[in-house]
Amino acid sequence: MILLLYQLCYFPLLLVSHCWLCEPPRAMASLLGKVDDVDIDSGTFKYILIKVHHSPPEGTETSKFITRGYRSASFHSDVYDQVVPGIEKLGLDCECVGGGRIQHNPDTKTIEVYGYSQGYGKADHSITVGLLKAKYPDYNKITFSNDGY
Repeated sequence: MILLLYQLCYFPLLLVSHCWLCEPPRAMASLLGKVDDVDIDSGTFKYILIKVHHSPPEGTETSKFITRGYRSASFHSDVYDQVVPGIEKLGLDCECVGGGRIQHNPDTKTIEVYGYSQGYGKADHSITVGLLKAKYPDYNKITFSNDGY
């Protein structure tokens, strides 16, 4: 039986294109990998920091932080409500761990993270800045301040 599964994995056109017995850790990591770490607009807007996690019934929970921010959102919860369906569609869970504001200027290649969310509290802006620096490595300045609303 195991030999048969092994052969099926290497002949994907016959029956299956993926065998969970052969690569379960990669499958879990790839689920989280389908969620972009950063999705933000340009300008000044509210943002949230979200912890996305995968808790398989037979395995260890894996998680990562993502940040989202959109000019169209009047409230931090509007951002969260926009993001959750896509995450849940992948079979993942998430929780908002805080928020704030972002001032993103692509022309000068600068981003300033600051403030807090009245509903979710203040995000750990250092985590957000780390995600932004990975997404925008060519930017001149990406910083945060714990001041302001």
